[in-house]
Amino acid sequence: MPTSEGTPLLRTVNVAPPRQRYPHSTIRRFCTISLSSTLIAIVVLFIIPSTWHLTSDWDHHRPSHANPPLPYKDWPKGNGLSITELQDILLTTPKENKAREWSAYYTSGPHLAGKNLSQALWTKERWQEFGIDQSTIATYDVYLNYPVGHRLALLERPDRKGKGDSSTKVDWKIKFEARLEEDILEEDRTSGLKDRIPTFHGYSASGNVTAPYVYVNYGTYQDFEDLLAANVSLEGKIALARYGHVFRGLKLKRAQDLGMIGTIIYSDPGDDGGVTEENGLKAYPDGPARQPSSVQRGSVEYLSIAPGDPTTPGYPSKPGVPRESVNGTLPSIPSIPISYVDALPLLKALNSHGPNASSFNKYWRSGGLGYKGVDYNVGPSPGHLAVNLMNEQYYTTTPMWNVIGIINGTISDEVVILGNHRDAWVAGGAGDPNSGSAALNEVVRSFGEALKRGWKPLRTIVFASWDGEEYGLIGSTEWVEEYLPWLSGAAVAYLNVDVGTVGSHFHAAASPLLNKALYDVTAMVPSPNQTVAGQSVRDTWNGRIATMGSGSDFTAFQDFAGIPCVDMGFQPGPDEAIYHYHSNYDSFDWMDNLGDPGWKYHATMAKIWGLLAAHLVEQPVIQLNVTDYATALLGYLQDATSTSFHPQSRYSPTITPLDPPLTFPSLHNSLVHLLRHARKFDARATDLAGRLEESIPWWQWWKRARLFYDVMRTNQRLKMFERRFLYACGLDGRSWFKHTVFAPGLWTGYSGATFPGLVESVQKGDWKNAARWAQIIEKQVSDATRSLGTP
Repeated sequence: MPTSEGTPLLRTVNVAPPRQRYPHSTIRRFCTISLSSTLIAIVVLFIIPSTWHLTSDWDHHRPSHANPPLPYKDWPKGNGLSITELQDILLTTPKENKAREWSAYYTSGPHLAGKNLSQALWTKERWQEFGIDQSTIATYDVYLNYPVGHRLALLERPDRKGKGDSSTKVDWKIKFEARLEEDILEEDRTSGLKDRIPTFHGYSASGNVTAPYVYVNYGTYQDFEDLLAANVSLEGKIALARYGHVFRGLKLKRAQDLGMIGTIIYSDPGDDGGVTEENGLKAYPDGPARQPSSVQRGSVEYLSIAPGDPTTPGYPSKPGVPRESVNGTLPSIPSIPISYVDALPLLKALNSHGPNASSFNKYWRSGGLGYKGVDYNVGPSPGHLAVNLMNEQYYTTTPMWNVIGIINGTISDEVVILGNHRDAWVAGGAGDPNSGSAALNEVVRSFGEALKRGWKPLRTIVFASWDGEEYGLIGSTEWVEEYLPWLSGAAVAYLNVDVGTVGSHFHAAASPLLNKALYDVTAMVPSPNQTVAGQSVRDTWNGRIATMGSGSDFTAFQDFAGIPCVDMGFQPGPDEAIYHYHSNYDSFDWMDNLGDPGWKYHATMAKIWGLLAAHLVEQPVIQLNVTDYATALLGYLQDATSTSFHPQSRYSPTITPLDPPLTFPSLHNSLVHLLRHARKFDARATDLAGRLEESIPWWQWWKRARLFYDVMRTNQRLKMFERRFLYACGLDGRSWFKHTVFAPGLWTGYSGATFPGLVESVQKGDWKNAARWAQIIEKQVSDATRSLGTP
C-alpha cells in the first residue's frame, strides 16, 4: 500500500528471523558450563583444601615453598627415587668404619653442656658436607652449674663417747677420706685426660654438712616408708643411697622432704647381675665386670615435675626473658656421687647398727658387697661416727647450642624429626650419647646420598643434635617450647636415639601409634647377631615396646606437645660387659673392645633409624596406627583399675584399697567405642593406600585429585590424633606435663606412667579427683573418636 497522509505512524513490518551471532551456540553453552564446572572443581578440590594447611611462623627454620595442588608430578610414586631405591641407599650407606670415626671425634675430649661449641660447629659442617645445606645452630641461654670442689669424709670421735652431736668439729678425727675420683687406666686413654671432668651432680646444691648417716637402699618412696615404719630416725641425717630403680633426683627429693640434710649415691655391684668380680670375672679393663672406682654422674633436677631450664618453665630460654625461682624444681640439700670403693667404709661402719636389710622386703636384699664384709645394716651411724659432705658448685646462665638440619619436603606441613643429644658428663660418652651421635651422622650422610641422586622427600625431615640433655633435657625442651605452634600443626613424629649402642639387645619405647612402624622396619634390617642365617633385627628382638617415660629428649615432644615418639637403641644382655653409665669408662676404648667391637651395632642402629624415618616420610598415607593406640588405652585403664584393687606400689605411696573397688564403666565404654572406630579408620586407611597402587589414566585426572584429597584428609587426622590427649591445665602439681595418657612416674622419673592424673589420684585415695580425671579423659576419648570421621 502506498504511503499517504493517512498511513499510521506505527505499523507492523515483517522482517527476517534474527541472525545468530555465533554459529555453534549449543557447543558454546556446553563449553561454558564445562569450564565453569572445572573451575569450581579446582576450587573445591585444591584451593579450599590447601587453605586448611596450618601455616608456620617458624622463622628461619620455615621451609621456603608453598604446597602445590599435588605434591609433585608423579605423586604418589617417589620423587626422584622410588621407595625401594631409597631404602636400598639407607641400608647400604651406613658403614662401621665411619661410625667409629665419628665416635673417635666426639669422645676425644670433654663436652659438657654449654662447653661444646666446637663440636656443634663441627657437626654443622659435617652435615653441610653431607648435603644438608640448611644446617644452622639454635642458641639458648640456660641456667647450669659446674663443679668447683667436693669432699666426703667419715669422721670419728676418738673417745667414742659422742651422743650424735656433730656440731662440735674440734672433737672429730678423720677415719676415712673418700678419693671421689676414678682410677686412671693405661688401657683407657680418656680416663687420664688432664681436663677430665670431676665427679658431681648436675643441679646439686652447694653445702657443707656434717651429721650421722642412714643407708636408705635405693631411696625409693617405699624404701623411705619402710624406714619410717621401722622407726629409723631420718631427720637431720645424711642419706646413703644406691643407684637404681628411680631417677636420682627423686632420691634427693624424698630425703629432703623428710628433713634429711644431704645425700650420697653409689653404684652397687648387686645390680650388675652375674657379671661381677664376686662371680670370678675380672673388672674392666681386664674383663667385663664393673671397674670398682667407676662413678655415675648425673642430674638431680626433679624431672618428673618439669624438664628443661628450671628458670624458664614452659617458655624458651632466650636472652632477656624473665627468670623464675628454682624452688621446688631443684634440690636444696647437697649431694655427691661416689664409687662403691668409696662407699665400702661407710657401709661397713654401719654393721650391727640399726635394722638389717634382711628384716625388710626382698627389694632390700640385693646388695652385692656382702663378700666385701658389708652386712647392709641401715643405721643410723653410731654416735661416735659422722659424715662430712662438702659440695661446692658454680651456677651461671650460659649459652648452649643445638644443631638443626633440614631437608625440605614437598609437603611442608608434615614433618618428621630425628634427634640425639651431643653433650656428655665425661670426656668420653661413647655410649651415652655419642653412639647415637655417630649413628645420626650416618643417617644424615645416607639421606645426603639420596639427595645427590635426585631424591626429594615427600615430607620435611629435621635432624637435631641437642645440647644440654644431661642436665635436664634442656636443648630439646627449649626448642620445643620455642616452636610449639609450628610443631603442633606440622609434626608427624619424633624419633629419638640417645644411647644407640652399648650391647646387642634391641630395646624400644614408643607411642602405640608407632608400634606397627617399628615392627615393619626392624623386619627390613639384617641382625648383626644372627643365630639363623637371614635373621632380621625383628627376628632376634623380643618385640616388647615399653611405655614412654622420661630421661631423654623425647619428653617435651611426647608429654608437652603431644607428638608421637620413639626412643630406641641396643642395650647389654645379662651376660654382656657392664656398661659404665655416666662414668669415665664410658669411653672409646671400652666401646672398641667390649661395647661394640667391629662397630656393627652402630651401623645397624643407623639403618633402623634411617629406614624408620623414610617409612614415615615417604609413604603417601602416614604410617601411624590408631587401633594399636586404642588397644593400649584399654590396657592402661585395666592397669589403673588394678592399681585401685592392689595399690601396693614399689616406688610410689601405698594406700588402702576401696571396698568395693573404684571402677570407671563410662570411660571403659568410651574406649571400647574408640577401638571400634579405630579399626574401621585403619581399614579405610589401608584401603586408601591400596588404591594408590592402582594405575589411573591421565585423562581421569579428577580421580587422582580426589585420591589426593582423601589422603590429605586422612593424614591430617592421623597427625593430630595424639594431640587430642593434651590437657591445657596439665597434671596436678606438675602443670608442665600436658599429656593425660603418658608422663614420667611422679616418684620414678625414668619409667612411664599411664593415665597419670587418674592413677596418682587413686594412689592418694582422692576418689573425687579420680572421678574428675576419668571425666577429663572420657571427653578426650570422645573427641578423638569423632576426629576419625564417620565409620
